[in-house]
Amino acid sequence: MRVLFVDDNAMNRLVVKSMLSAAEVEMVEAETAEVGLALIEAQPVDIVLMDFRMPGMDGLTAIRAIRARSDAKAQLPILMVTADDGLDLRARALAAGADDLLRKPVQMQPLFDAIAMAMAMGSRGEELVI
Repeated sequence: MRVLFVDDNAMNRLVVKSMLSAAEVEMVEAETAEVGLALIEAQPVDIVLMDFRMPGMDGLTAIRAIRARSDAKAQLPILMVTADDGLDLRARALAAGADDLLRKPVQMQPLFDAIAMAMAMGSRGEELVI
């Protein structure tokens, strides 16, 4: 499995990469949404973890751009990852096309559970319960 993690914080990427590598999951990383979108264009990925707040393009805008694609990559499972705790954030993420939302700091078991559920369900716009 190949996971793309888009997050402007190098420490967040390092922590998630160590969790995924422990399970022998390959992680590709991007520090901006623009770089993440370019990687989706250039490389095969199985699932996207997208940070909410980043300089430049934010995660919601990036998710909308992925969903607007006219190819199969528009259906990639996408999990929004955020430290924000706004009451309507989950609804906003789902409306943008995310399959679910994970809170930072990311914990190993919820991460793996969310990835497994998103991969099993595919991107159907259904809310996942973790």
